[in-house]
Amino acid sequence: MRKFKPAVGYILLAIVFILIGWFGRILYTLPKTKSVEKAISQIVKPTPLVKYQIDNLSRADIPAGNITIGDLISETSDFSTYKYSMQFKPDLTDSIKKVSGIINIPKGDGEFPVVVMFRGFVSQEIYTMGTGTQPSAKVFAKNGYITIAPDFLGYGESDKEATDIFETRFQTWVTAVTTLKSVPSIEKWDGKNIFIWGHSNGGQIALTTLEITGANYPTVLWAPVSMRFPASVLYYIDEAEDGGKYLISQTEKFQEIYDSEKFSLTNFFGYIKAPIQINQGTKDTAVPFWQTDELYKKLQELSIKTEYKKYEGADHNMRPLWDQAVENALNFYKINTK
Repeated sequence: MRKFKPAVGYILLAIVFILIGWFGRILYTLPKTKSVEKAISQIVKPTPLVKYQIDNLSRADIPAGNITIGDLISETSDFSTYKYSMQFKPDLTDSIKKVSGIINIPKGDGEFPVVVMFRGFVSQEIYTMGTGTQPSAKVFAKNGYITIAPDFLGYGESDKEATDIFETRFQTWVTAVTTLKSVPSIEKWDGKNIFIWGHSNGGQIALTTLEITGANYPTVLWAPVSMRFPASVLYYIDEAEDGGKYLISQTEKFQEIYDSEKFSLTNFFGYIKAPIQINQGTKDTAVPFWQTDELYKKLQELSIKTEYKKYEGADHNMRPLWDQAVENALNFYKINTK
C-alpha cells in the first residue's frame, strides 16, 4: 500500500488551516444581530431562569403546599389573627423552603370564602408581618372572609430569598400560585370561593398569577404595577440607595442571556380568565393613573370582564378615599361569590 510522502502531508495540513482561517474570517465579518449574539451567549452561558418564563410556568406542575396555622397574634369579637407558615418549592425542584404570613379567620360556626392578599414593595428593614395588607384584611375578616397574606421569601419569618434578584422576583409568582392552590388546607374555607387582592407590586403579582393559572379567581387590584418587564423594575430605581447602579448592571446581564419579553406580564393578558376590579387614585405618584388607564384599555380589548374605579385626589394608598375603595372591593367579592 502506497504511503503519502511527508511533504504532501504538510501541504494538506497547511491547506486545512488556511480554510479554517478563511471560514473564521467570514464569520467574524458577518453583520452581528442582537438575536445572534443572544443565541451565542445562551449556548455559552446556563439559563436556569427559563423555567420562570410566564408561558413555562403556565404549563409547569406547581404543587400545593400545606398552610399550617401558628401562634395567635390578636383577636376581636369578629375574627382572630394568626401567624401561618407554608412549605413549598420556590425553584420548582425538590428544594423546599418555608414562607410565613398572616391569616385572619372569622369567628363563629360555618365556613367562609378566602381572600388571598399580595402586598406592594416594602423594604426588609422596616417590614413587619401584615404590612401593606392587614388594614384591608381586617375589614374583609370582619365581613366574613378568611384573609391570607404571604410575607414572601426574605420577609417576616420566611426562609431567605434567592441570591439572584430576578429569581427572587419570579419566585413571588410561585409563592402566589402555591398559596392559592393550598387554600383547601385551610379548615374553615367554604370549598368554593377564592378571591385575590393585590396592591401596587402585589397587583403585578396578582395579574401574573392570573396569567399563570388561567383560573377564575375574582381579583381586586389597587394601583397595580402593570408596565412591561424590566421597565416595571427600572421605573423605581431612584428608591435604591445606590441610585439603581446595581439593578441596572444586573438587568444588563439578564438581558444578555434572556428574552425579557417572555417574563413580561404585558404579553400574556390573554391568559386571564377571571373578572377584575381596578382601583386607582388620580394623585398617585408611584403608579400614575395613565398607566392604569392603559391597563384597563388592554383588558377591555381582550374582552376580559373588568370594572375600573377612579378616585379623584386619592394617593397610592387610596387616601383619603380608602374606606370607599375597601367598600367597593367588598361589593365586588359579594357579587362574585358562588
